[in-house]
Formats: sequence, C-alpha cells, structure tokens
Amino acid sequence: MKPGIHPEYNEVVAICACGNTFKTRSTRKGKIHMEICSSCHPFFTGKQKLVDTAGRVERFQRKYGRKTETPAPTPSTAS
Repeated sequence: MKPGIHPEYNEVVAICACGNTFKTRSTRKGKIHMEICSSCHPFFTGKQKLVDTAGRVERFQRKYGRKTETPAPTPSTAS
C-alpha cells in the first residue's frame, strides 16, 4: 500500500434504532446511526414485523385478496 493515499480506518460505534450498539471499524469518524441491524432484522430473528401506514395492508388485501367464490346456479332441466 502506498503511504498517504488511503483514508484512516477508525473504530466507531454503530447505533441501531432498536437501541442495539456495537463497535465496528470504518473510514467515517464518530457514530453511525442505522435503522435496522442484525438483532432486529427479520431475516436474522425469524420474526416478521409488518409496518402498516394508513391501512395500506388491509386495502391491498381487499383489492387483491382472494375472494370466496359462490357456486354458479345450476340450470334446471324442464320435462
């Protein structure tokens, strides 16, 4: 590596929105704030958080959800 052309690699504290903190290394100085980490991400925890804003999930279910089919009327045969 050439001296003087690479940025400094500092130890920083990463802070998640869930409150989890851990130390990592980065070229950035100070703290790193993030929205999601490995302790609250659904892939790692196995739990799925569904964030619903203004009833969008229910509206989607009403619009595109499966509908119960009613049986078609059977034609009666006249004798």
